[in-house]
Amino acid sequence: MSLRERLPVFAAALWWGSLTAVGFIAVPLLFAHLPSPQLAGQMAARLFTAQSWLSLACGLLLLLSARGKEAAARMDWAQGALLFVAAGLLLAMLLEYAVAPRIVARQDLKLWHSLGSGMYLLQWVCAAVVLWKVSRSAGPS
Repeated sequence: MSLRERLPVFAAALWWGSLTAVGFIAVPLLFAHLPSPQLAGQMAARLFTAQSWLSLACGLLLLLSARGKEAAARMDWAQGALLFVAAGLLLAMLLEYAVAPRIVARQDLKLWHSLGSGMYLLQWVCAAVVLWKVSRSAGPS
């Protein structure tokens, strides 16, 4: 299998794995071990910003890899996965530019935190679906 064939799997795995590590492991550990919720929240905000940019990079790489010289062969996975890539990218950008500033400003914290958590979970599901689809299509023929 060539690098060009492996790249979508790598990008999808990095996207899903980083969402998992940040949202379900690192951030809960911050709140469990840092001295104050405010400090944990500040660090979590930085991690989520980094995660948003990583999501954008992985999503763009996935979109670019859906095109190619063998477009017909590549579009078999892309047809099912492109919608989930686009939805995941939209969720990442909404989280970064619409939800996160309101959480940082502590505006109606319960509402925006709940909305942000739900959107993060949906992005995680989108990344999981993309990983599933691209890894199935990249398997041995």
